[in-house]
This record gives sequence, C-alpha cells and structure tokens, in this order.
Amino acid sequence: MRPETVSLRLRDGVRLDADLWRPAAPGPHPVLLMRQPYGRRIASTVVFAHPAWYAAQGYIVVIQDVRGSGTSEGDFLAYAAEAEDGAEAIAWAAGLPGADGRVAMYGFSYQGAAQLLALSRAPAALKAMAPAMANWDLHGEKARDKGAFLLAGNAFWAAQIGAIQARRAGDAASHAELAAAGPDMFQGPVPAAPAVLDRHAGLHHHALWRDAPADHPYWQRASPAQALAGTEADVPALWVGGWFDYHLDGTLAGYRARAAAGGAQWLMIGPWPHLAWSALGAGADFGPAAVSDVDALQVALFDHVLKGRALEGWMAACRVRLFDLGRRAWRDFATLPEPAMHPLFLAGDGRSAVRLRDGGLAATPPAAEAWERVTHDPWRPVPALGLHHGGPAWCDRAAIDARFDVLALTTAPLAAPLDLVGEPELVATVQADAPSFDLNATLCLVTPEGRSFALSQAHAVLAGGPVRLRLRALCITLAPGDRLRLSLAGACFPAYPVNPGTGTDPRAATAAEAVPITLALRCGGADPARLLLPVAGG
Repeated sequence: MRPETVSLRLRDGVRLDADLWRPAAPGPHPVLLMRQPYGRRIASTVVFAHPAWYAAQGYIVVIQDVRGSGTSEGDFLAYAAEAEDGAEAIAWAAGLPGADGRVAMYGFSYQGAAQLLALSRAPAALKAMAPAMANWDLHGEKARDKGAFLLAGNAFWAAQIGAIQARRAGDAASHAELAAAGPDMFQGPVPAAPAVLDRHAGLHHHALWRDAPADHPYWQRASPAQALAGTEADVPALWVGGWFDYHLDGTLAGYRARAAAGGAQWLMIGPWPHLAWSALGAGADFGPAAVSDVDALQVALFDHVLKGRALEGWMAACRVRLFDLGRRAWRDFATLPEPAMHPLFLAGDGRSAVRLRDGGLAATPPAAEAWERVTHDPWRPVPALGLHHGGPAWCDRAAIDARFDVLALTTAPLAAPLDLVGEPELVATVQADAPSFDLNATLCLVTPEGRSFALSQAHAVLAGGPVRLRLRALCITLAPGDRLRLSLAGACFPAYPVNPGTGTDPRAATAAEAVPITLALRCGGADPARLLLPVAGG
C-alpha cells in the first residue's frame, strides 16, 4: 500500500509535497496533519505507529515535507517558516477531498514545535493537537541553558540537518562528512565552532543558534513561546515528555502556558529519553508500566474532540500523569504539582572535593561559616554523563562524583521514604578566581550499594556572588536507605563548552587560552547554601 502524493502551493508560490493516507470507510473524515523536515516517509515512526495505522482509526493522514525539505520547494531554516506555512497547510488540509473541514496535528520533537508555531496564527480549522517532546522557548531553553550554550546537542542536530540538506542537494561528499561527525569534532581550536560545521555552514543553522542574541528577529519567528505570547487560542492538547528528554523544560513550560491560557490541556511525563516510549529506553528497566501506548492516547484525544467520544482512563479522571522513577509506577494529578520547598543545607570540612564522605547535605545548617573549594582543570574537564546528554540516561556516575574536580555533598541514608515532585533549586554564594566561570549542579540518587544515578541537573555561566539555580523537574520516591547527593563542578563537556576563565565568551574561546579555575562555595553563615527540594505531601 502506497500513499497518495498531494501538493500545496503556498501564497509565495512555494510548493509543499505530502503523503496522504485514507481510511477504508467512506468519508468525510477529519484530518491528522504532521509537518516535518526529515523526509515525509519517516513520519515520526521512530516513536509513533505508521500513518496507515492512524488512517485505519478513521482519519485522513497527511505527512508534509516542510519548506526546503524532502521534495518540497524553498529554502530550509529550522522553525523559521513554520508559523505561516503551518497555518496555510492547516487550511489546505481542511479542504482536501473527503475531509470534513476539521484538522488535528500530531508529531514529535521538531514536528511538535511545528504544531505550536502553526497554532500561533490561530487557524480556524485546527481543533486539537499533540505536541510530543517539543521545545518551547527556542533561545532560552534549546540554544541556551541559563546563559550557557548547549554545545553537543546543538552541534549533532546541526550536523544531521546539514547532512539531510546535502543529500537533498546531491552533495554526496558533504553528506558523508556531516553524517560521520562525532564527539571528536569538539577537539579543534575553538570547540564551540567545530571545523566540520564551519566547512558546511550554508547547510545548517549552527552559527545562527550559537551567535544570535536573544532579541534577534529569528527567535521571534521560530520560538513557540514568543510566537504564542499573548494568544488565547483554545485548542485541546496532549503534551508528552520524558524525564530524560532534552526538551523536558519546554514540555512543562508549554503545558503551563497553554493551560494558563484557558485551553483543555493534558500532560504525561514518562521515564524516557528523546527517542523512546519503552521500559528500557533510558538504559534501565523501569518495568512494564513504562511501556506507554502514546498512539492510543493521541487517538483518544482526537476521537474525543473530533468525533465526540468520551475519554476513558486517566485522561477522563485528571489532567496530569507523571511516572515516579522510584516506585516504577504512574501517578495522576488534577494539576501539575507545586509542593512546598524544603531545604537541605550544604556542609563540609573543606575537603569535600577530595574526600567523598566529607561533604554533607543536612536538615540544619552548619554552625559556623566555612568554604568548600574545587578546582576545574580545562585539560580534563568533567564529562557529561547520563540524563539528557546522550548515551544511557540512567547510568552509574559514581566515578564522576569521586573525581577531585567535583564537589560532592551527600545526605545520610534516609530513614523514611522521600517523595519529590517538582524542580529543585540551589541557593548559594559561589565565587571564583576568574571573571567568568561555569557551575554545573547535578542531583543524584545514591543507592545503598553506592551507585549514583543523576536525577536532575542545571548548568549556568556565572560571574560570582549569590546564585539561584533551578534544576530540571523530577518525580521520584526515594526509599529508606537511599541517599541524595549534590555534585558541583566547573564543567560538563561537551554538553556545554569549557569556560576559559579569561572572560572570553565560551562560545568563541580557544582551547589554548583556557586556564584552571578554583570555585569557592560558602557553607553556613548568614545566608547558608541550601538545596531546596520539592517535597510532596509536606
């Protein structure tokens, strides 16, 4: 069975091509529209059922190559044209032969953001959507993270987009070089400007994302947060994310914003990285409950909105479903929880970086002020491991915690279960012997056997002084005997470029100019350093 090929001629004359799958039953039918840059035959099948399955549920399914991708005409620039083109595509899809005039959108990652950007133009035919693992604030969350440029993730995606564009142009040599780009691309003179990307700069967006300031017009066009600011489009949506997905912050922020705008919104966050709904996707077996039927949930929403069918299961009873990494089970909430924050105070005897057992997290602050120091050596920066940085998301990082360039502070074994749901926050005074430095904070679960698994993390470029650093959201019930550990370091490479410690922006710094940096953390005193934990149930 092969799909029909259908085309849309945009107002500016550019032709967009799409595959169309029809249900066997006579129409008219509502339309499911997906718009993607990877070649329409992929159709997000890395995470979803084939479009033919969705068609069999009673929908006309349209998978469209966005501008400048696949066989569609025009020039591709990531996200830049998806608001206007998406709105035109929705109106066109609503009028296809056999369509009933109503459209829902679905899709994962880029395809999720494409839905949100199209929504910003308030197309009348758009009645429901399902943005899965989509970004929200493109500059503040995807290109930057609390001011720190996201190096590895952005570079790898730019190489992928560049390879796709090279293949489209028939440039086999450029395709081969970009497709082969790996971690060694960060070993050049300027790690944030990989030579392989510079050689093929016309094929991707890497330099724009690295260099464009927050007020650049591109971000206003390409970011869902900016495009949807102030809009009140009431379109029901199912948001799907993963605790180990690099778009987790965007999924939560987008859900919050659209729920606040008054729309009927559902949210589900599972134990998944960016490319899996499975129990084993994160590198550990989170049990049978982790195998979630996202396809069926999306169809349930579309059937509810477009066919008047009643919702069942958790979507009928509540709006938020979160997977508890400790219980290995789902938990349902009426709204996204915002529990009270409880402090754990950072403490040590001055040698927490070299003696793992000396750094502590406790319910009471140290009696006297003290300083903990750790030295970052750019020759051997602390590596990125676990969570959303690639490779197994759930993996033992005890060896990293034990490094002399990591300040590790650990609680005593828990005497009772500890239920955490929300975003931890680090409040501290941090100084350095450099005009600029990086601070990476990683919150870990330490098992009774001593294994350490990253639960949450934040990274920032700082200049010293008071720090309030919000970490990624989490949902976990810790068991008696477990411990919590906060690991602090001056690098997380290549997830972020190494700060040279000279005042040069890490995005432009050469590896040769980087110098060692000593970070000093104040414990105790008038404003004691503390980790605020979102403790559910008080």
